[in-house]
Formats: sequence, structure tokens, C-alpha cells
Amino acid sequence: MTHSLSPGAAAPSAPGLGAVTAFAKFRLFAVTLAVVALAEAIGPLQFKLGPGRVVLMPMMWSLLMAAALGIASRRLPRPLSVGPGLQALATGLLNAGLLLFVVKLGLTVGVALPKVRAAGWALLFQEFGHALGTLALGLPLALLLGLKREAVGATFSVGREGNIAIISEKYGMDSPEGRGVLAEYITGTVLGALFIAILAGFLSSLHVFDPRSLAMGAGVGSGSLMAAAVGAILAQHPAEHAADITAIAAASNLLTSVAGFYFTLFLSLPLCSWLYGKLEPVLGRLSPRQAATGSASLGAAVLPAHGLSGADTMLGWAVVGAGVLVGNRLSYQVPVLVSLEGVLAVVALVAACHLAKRLLPRLPLLLMLSIAATLAGVPGLFPFSDALVALADKLNFMTFTTPVLALAGFSVAKDLPIFRQLGWRIVVVSLTATAGTFLGATLIAECFH
Repeated sequence: MTHSLSPGAAAPSAPGLGAVTAFAKFRLFAVTLAVVALAEAIGPLQFKLGPGRVVLMPMMWSLLMAAALGIASRRLPRPLSVGPGLQALATGLLNAGLLLFVVKLGLTVGVALPKVRAAGWALLFQEFGHALGTLALGLPLALLLGLKREAVGATFSVGREGNIAIISEKYGMDSPEGRGVLAEYITGTVLGALFIAILAGFLSSLHVFDPRSLAMGAGVGSGSLMAAAVGAILAQHPAEHAADITAIAAASNLLTSVAGFYFTLFLSLPLCSWLYGKLEPVLGRLSPRQAATGSASLGAAVLPAHGLSGADTMLGWAVVGAGVLVGNRLSYQVPVLVSLEGVLAVVALVAACHLAKRLLPRLPLLLMLSIAATLAGVPGLFPFSDALVALADKLNFMTFTTPVLALAGFSVAKDLPIFRQLGWRIVVVSLTATAGTFLGATLIAECFH
């Protein structure tokens, strides 16, 4: 299922969105920026948990605070209230605002292509383990535990920011797949580092795998998860191997960050959806309970980015763009006017692809935007490439995640009953998917060592 409109078709109307006034939209804009500012002001917080360390970044505070505001909306004064109608709108704005994140990711990919090319065959082939390991272990378990389409979102990847963007564009965040990937993201953020540290440390202690293979397995595409896994691996090997293990893990993590987006977009997500159709009729019958399959009872429907009105689409860009300005200023001390140049450059590329979408309506917007941003980021490929990359480099990558996760937090509030119904099962499935990507890449890399 994809959210696409035929040429000339009117955007569908979502229940409840038409009643959202301009003042209410401004209130949502202001509340979202306040959440972003507070999250960035709190900053990262880390604490020890058993043998590992958990790090809560501003994006996680943003998600939690927005979810809390949404849940408590009926008890809050009107200026702070984000009720069901605004929560539905926030999810639509999220779908639009995520496109700015995709541009930043694509430009980063383009700049890094020369480094990836020098990484070698082992790093290339182990990426298949990262791409397919999640669904190989996670999908069957999810179906046995009674999850439905949430299983696709939770097991096609490890649920990082780029994966959220893929699901948002293809299915929308107000979908079972959207809830699945968001639950995977939350679980991975809170428990992922601790879990992968324990797993990597245990496998290292067995001395079955070459440490270089384990290092490649550690590059799951998340800096925090990679750091946790590498720390556990280093603890089991002589100090003289530390530099090599760290370098290999960093290269693997870079490749997963760069190529993993395209692997999940073109390989693991279509394959996961296809396998779901084949396995669910068999494994689903073995489940002792059934998962929720929709959110019709929860309130308003949500429009994908290209189903929003033009004004609301630009509002989504404005919310995320303004959030980036706030985060860049508070956390990285970049002057607002300097950051504004980068934000405008990113928005210009998004707007150009939106216009191109009208000429090529059958081409998925996410695919078009990803390719355009990646090519534009290759040094010297176009006359404007270096200037565009220089402008985007003024924007820290992490500042895009804070406003995006704030909007996602309102979606969590709206779908809280379904998250409650998924309960512990989604946590188990998410951690299993994380184990799958680590083990899959490690096993493939071991074939080269």
C-alpha cells in the first residue's frame, strides 16, 4: 500500500483535520518548538545500567515530552493542549518534515561515497546480513507472538531515523507499519545499547568469531549501538587490537548508514512485506492472541506528505526547519542566521522534488528525493554540489531528529491504546531484530576471515 494521488486528484480529507483552525496550527507549531528547545536544553544524559551504559539524547526527551503532552491534553490549559485533531495533523506534518531529514541524509551519503568505495568486499557483503538479519529472526517471532502488519515495521530494519522516513513515506506513520517502526525505534533507543553490549560481549567471550567479523557486525548504523558493541568486544580482546577493531566497526557503521538506507528501501522492506504475506497465514494461526490491525477507533486519519494541502506541507517543513535552527543554536552554538542558510538550501531541494513529482507522478517521492540528494552531495559532480554540501554542513545531523521525534511523540499519544495492546511483545521482537542484524552481518563477514 502506498499513499499516492493520481494527477489532478484532490487531496483526500481526513476526519478532524478540516476543523483545525489556523490559530490551532500555530499553537502546534509553538508547542513543538518549545518541546524541541527544552529537549535540547536538557541535552544528553547517560547512566550505567548493569554492564552497559544508556544514553538518552535530546531526540528521546523530545519524543517523551511530546507524548506526555498529547496524553495529558485534556487536563492541560488550552495553550498547551494538543488534542486528537492536532495529533492527527502532527503526524501529517511529520510525514512532510521528514523529507528535510531525507535530504540531509542523502547529502551525507553523497559526500561519503568515496570512503565507502575503499572499504572492501567483506564490508560490502556483510551489509546483506545487516539488511536481512532483522527480518530473518524478528519476523517469524513477531507472527508467532500475534503481531500483524506492525511486524513489518518492527522487523524490516533496526528502526533508525532513516527507516522511519521510509515507512512514513510508504505507509504513513498512522499505520500498523508506522507503529511498528516507532516501537522499534523507542525500544532500540532505550534498551538497544545495553542489549547489544551484552550480546557482543558474550559472543566475543566464546572466541568463535574473528574479532574483525564482530566489529563489522557492530556497525548496525547507529552510533550509540556501535559504540556499545565495540566497547564490549574490546573488553574481550588484547589492547593491541583496539585500533583495528574500532576502525573496522566505524567503516561498517558508515557503510550501513550510507548503503543501509537503500538496502532497506529496495530490498529488506519489499522482502519483509512479501514474506509477511506468505508466513502470516501459517504462523499467525499458531499465535495465542491477535494484535490490533488498525487505528480507526482512535480518531482521525492522517495524510501522507504529498496528500497534505500545500500550506500544511510547508508548515511541516517550517516546523522541522525551525526545530533545526533551535537545536543547532542551543546544542552546537551555531548562529541562527548561519543555520538558516543551510535550512533554506535543504528546503529548496525538497521543494524542487515536490515540483518534479507533479511531472513524474508515478515515481515515489522518497526515491526521487533520495537519489537527487545523494547525487547532489557527491563532491564536484554538479557545479553547485560543493556549495550545497557546505551549506548543509552547517546543520548538525542530530538536530533534525529532535523536531521529527517531537511530532512523532504526538502520534504515540494518539495510538497509545494500540501500543498498550502490543505491550511486551513488541519489545521482544525489537530486541530480536537487533540481534538479527548483528548476527547476520557477523556470520557473513566471518566467511571472509
